[in-house]
Amino acid sequence: MADSPLPDYYEILQISPRADSETIERVFRHLAKRYHPDNRDSGDAGKFSEIVSAYEILSDTAKRATYDVSYERVRESRWKIFNQESATSEIANDSRVRLAILSLLYVARRNDVLEPGVGIIELERVLSVPNQVIAFQMWYLRENGWVERLTSGHFAITAPGVDKLFDLGGPRKSGPHLLKEGDAIAV
Repeated sequence: MADSPLPDYYEILQISPRADSETIERVFRHLAKRYHPDNRDSGDAGKFSEIVSAYEILSDTAKRATYDVSYERVRESRWKIFNQESATSEIANDSRVRLAILSLLYVARRNDVLEPGVGIIELERVLSVPNQVIAFQMWYLRENGWVERLTSGHFAITAPGVDKLFDLGGPRKSGPHLLKEGDAIAV
């Protein structure tokens, strides 16, 4: 369980973490009947196995208590709802990562207009940012039309992306707001 993400047994059984033992039993029986492999209409061996695993943990008081400790820890770290400073810091970091990506793509476009692309792995390497962060930021930048995916699979800045970079340059608008060497990108 330490090597893989903690399964959300409450979600698997479609119950609240505050559900009592009677509710767990009732919902388990309903779902087990629906997904049992012998059910010709809705049988699903994989789903049935998940349901049985969830029930084995949540129906045993000691196992459930142990699971709940880990479950709460994972939920807190995933949503970070207890630390507003952390959320504000993450938003600032996201802005810096987006700026860094746009900066790199701008330089690539300026250096080679015909082949302006930069690969996702190169972005990860240069920025020292995890894949999940890059993937989220690329989704955001693409949705806004600031970057595009080329037929090569690489990413390139678009004309609106260049305009966005110039907008970030401040009121003088004399050039794009490129990151300079030494600018920190904390993640």
